[in-house]
This record gives sequence, C-alpha cells and structure tokens, in this order.
Amino acid sequence: MRSLTAWLLLTTTAFAAAPPAPWPRHTIDNSSRGADGVRLADVNGDRRLDITTGWEEGGRIRAYLHPGAETVRDQWPAVTVGNVKSPEDAVFADLDGDGRLDVVSSCEGRTRTVYFHFAPTDADDWLDENAWTTVPVPALQDQQQWMFCLPLDVDGQNGIDLIVGSKGQGASVGWLQSPENPRDAAAWTWHPLDPAGWIMSLIADDMDGDGDLDVLLSDRKGRHRGVRWLENPGPAGGTWNRHVIGAEDREIMFLALGDVDGDGLKDIVGPARGDSLLLLRRMSPDGHEWEPHEIAMPDDTGTGKGVGIGDVNRDGNTDLVISCEHSEGRHGLFWLAYRNSFTDSSWNFHPISGDGQGIKFDLVELIDLDQDGDLDVLTCEERDNLGVIWYENPASPR
Repeated sequence: MRSLTAWLLLTTTAFAAAPPAPWPRHTIDNSSRGADGVRLADVNGDRRLDITTGWEEGGRIRAYLHPGAETVRDQWPAVTVGNVKSPEDAVFADLDGDGRLDVVSSCEGRTRTVYFHFAPTDADDWLDENAWTTVPVPALQDQQQWMFCLPLDVDGQNGIDLIVGSKGQGASVGWLQSPENPRDAAAWTWHPLDPAGWIMSLIADDMDGDGDLDVLLSDRKGRHRGVRWLENPGPAGGTWNRHVIGAEDREIMFLALGDVDGDGLKDIVGPARGDSLLLLRRMSPDGHEWEPHEIAMPDDTGTGKGVGIGDVNRDGNTDLVISCEHSEGRHGLFWLAYRNSFTDSSWNFHPISGDGQGIKFDLVELIDLDQDGDLDVLTCEERDNLGVIWYENPASPR
C-alpha cells in the first residue's frame, strides 16, 4: 500500500510540475522562403483581418484572405501580388483611392527600391496574380535600403501618403507624397524628415493629443538610435520635430504600443537586443514624460525581436507576447505575465512555440483568428521556413 501511495504521489507531483505544452501551430502559407513580417487589413469588407507578407529570400509579395472560422486552421486563399528582390516589408494601402486595397513593398539589399502593387480593377479578380500590376517608385528607386512603410495621409490631399524608413548609409525616415494621379508612380514626391540608422518600427498615433497622427519609431543603429516620435505639423506642413523617449544606448527592435499599466495612457514595449525588454511608461498625455522599466528575458529563449500587448489568458491583466530570433533549440515565441506588478523586473514565462522549431520569428499580432473569444498569435518565421503561421490560444473563453 505504501509503495502504491508513493507511486501515486510521485506521478501526481511529476504531472503537476510538467511545463505547459506549446500552443497548436497552424500554417497559413509555407510556399516560399524567408517570410518577413505580417501586416493586416480587411481587404474585402467581411470584418475579418487579412494578411500581406514579403518573402525575403523567395522574392515574392503575397496576400492572404481570412477564410472564416470553420477553415481558418487550413492554408488560406492566397495570391502573389508581385515578384521583387529582397523584400523586407509589405503593407496594404489604397494607393489610388478606388476602394480596393493595393500593396506596397519595401526592398533592401541591392534592390533598394519601393514598389507599388496595384490591385485588379475587378474585385472578382483579386486572387488572380496576372491581374495585379507592379511598378517601382522612381523617387525611391536605387536610393536606400528600405525597411518599413506606414500608410498615412500627411497633407490631406490626393488620398493616402506613405511614411518610409530605411537602414544603412544615408538612411532616413521621410514621407512619399501622393500626386493628383496616384497611379502615376513617377509623380510621387519624396520628402526626408529625419536621419536614421536602422528603422524597425513606424507606428501612427496621436502622441501629443492634438488631434493628428504623429509617427512613433524605433531606430536600432547609429547616433540617433533609440525610441522617438516625430511630431506631425499638420496639413499646412512644416518641420516634424523630433522627441526622444529613451533607449539611446540600446539596440531596440520592434515596438508595441498599448496601455500596460491600466492608467488610460498608451505605453511602449520593445525588446532590447540581448537579454531584456524595455517598458516605457507614459507619464503625461502630451508624450513628453516617460518612465523606463527593464523586464528580464527568461532563460532558454532567443533574443527578442517583436512584441504584442494583450490579455492572453483572459484574467483581466495585461500580458506580453514575445517573438525571438537566434532561437535554435530555444523558445522563440512565448508570453509573459507579471507576478505582482507591471513594474516587476521578472515576469512569469509561458511557452507558445516550444523549443523544437523556429529560429527567426518576426512581427507579432494578437488577434482572435478562430473567433472563439481569446487572442491567438499571428507571426512568421523565416529560417526554419515555417512561413506565415498562427498559434491557437488554448485558453477557455469566458
């Protein structure tokens, strides 16, 4: 009897101590090589978010339509909207104001060009790759290693404009002004705004509460590196004043913006390349006062790359989802929950991807893809060629 009791005790203890299992992974597309980032928009008005991605090594720009909850775990309907070399970013934008979302790709390497991929005139042809048109933007062609693009109407004229950032020698952040005929790529005009070293994030938000959208950015290299925002002077134009938030001595990767501490103000979280995350608490509504906090990266993980902010387990507290690169044999995707306070230097670790597959993950999006009431994790992985993938949250709906 004693041996049976001891066996049951040991078994129960071992079961209780077993780490949580990784979340189920579902593949949206793994048809090419080097999936590099996921950007979202509702393409067809069905209230479900669709995806565009640039495949860096494969040289393809792809878009994916959310198929609905019943088949969301299968590969999604997809189209190659264009073929370009060394794409680093792809994003949806209605460039010509015709009501259909086009795609803008930004290319680094030797390509150093931004491309417009115009959608078909007939919505029924959206999934027909032969109906898409790809053109380079002459103002940016062969100019810089373009890394990220943010659609934003800057001047209130001729529809959407584009904020674009680059890396390397001569890098900058600037805006590409839409002309009277936006389909004439040669008529778009480039306006530099701020020198840069290596732009990672460009986020549109009203940082100072004056009613227009400013640009929050992370710059990981060079003498201007760190986290800062550029103040929108308004449609009349003028200087976009630079406001430094912090991390000038760190190599900051992708940023996420959200209310971490529950005070109604949007905070900033970004992995600092190495062993920590940086939480920048907003201390004033005008975006000029910030309080930094360090959060340690857990053991047995890669180096931080992207971050998402949201309530992962539906307990009412804000959690962080972290993606990593250099994660071979380590956890490349996981979530953190604070223990007592969001100012804790160490948060509780929970696996998502596990440590078996995935070397270089990228941007993280937290959305309810299967429409079951909890936040799933959408990302991509470009070294194990897992492709465009999502992880299904096992949390039970409440």
